[in-house]
Amino acid sequence: MSEAVQPIIEEEEQKPESRMRELPEENAVRVRNVIKKYELGTITVEALRGINLEIRRGEYISIVGPSGSGKSTLFNMIGGLDKPTEGRVYIDEVDIAQLDAYELAWLRCRKIGYIFQTFNLISVMTALENVTLPMIFAGKTADESIQQGIDILTTVGLGDRIQHKPLELSGGQQQRVAIARALANDPAIVLADEPTGNLDTKTGLDIIHLLRTLNEKNGVTIITATHDTKMLDVSDRIFHLVDGKIDKVETREEINLQVGMLDGEEVG
Repeated sequence: MSEAVQPIIEEEEQKPESRMRELPEENAVRVRNVIKKYELGTITVEALRGINLEIRRGEYISIVGPSGSGKSTLFNMIGGLDKPTEGRVYIDEVDIAQLDAYELAWLRCRKIGYIFQTFNLISVMTALENVTLPMIFAGKTADESIQQGIDILTTVGLGDRIQHKPLELSGGQQQRVAIARALANDPAIVLADEPTGNLDTKTGLDIIHLLRTLNEKNGVTIITATHDTKMLDVSDRIFHLVDGKIDKVETREEINLQVGMLDGEEVG
């Protein structure tokens, strides 16, 4: 195991509670000069063109931009699902490009939670089984996983739905299960890709407030890719991504929100 990741693993084992509470000013994520290129036959596509950003522990961040601007690619870089062509991505000041396969799997399992627009729940499993699966992968006992799974599902308002399968749940309830699953191993960072995209307005607003509550109470760093202006309304900062570059960064106080419009561009 590399020397870079060993201190994080040791500290996590010694202190299972969120370290963000001790070090609120440290960066959860640091991206330096990240370039990502894809080779499509004889054509080279530059999805990210020199991204630099820092996200502090406990921040609620929204990344916005038109289709093809590089949001999903940037998410893949931060989540350790893909590696940059050039540049560095640091999680808790560890360069994740230097991690071996075991260390990277550990990082994704224990430090980062993922929420997808399409929920990505396992249809043959109950809500509780979907939530406890990451805990089992992390090495927790069955009894411990079940109790923690029940606790998390209760936290997201599904204490009475733990034995329901996804098709027996509404879209909003499925997304709550997905959020509970993302929180299964007490991650420091949650990546949410259009978490309200498949939900009606009221349910989407409920999910937004739930994420914000978890952010404020548990100190979880939330990073979302979104077109939902209601989500921007609760964000600490908004990163505008255009053609693989960060065009500008605004705080909540600076952004000018209009109904159905963002800086003169239609928001879907």
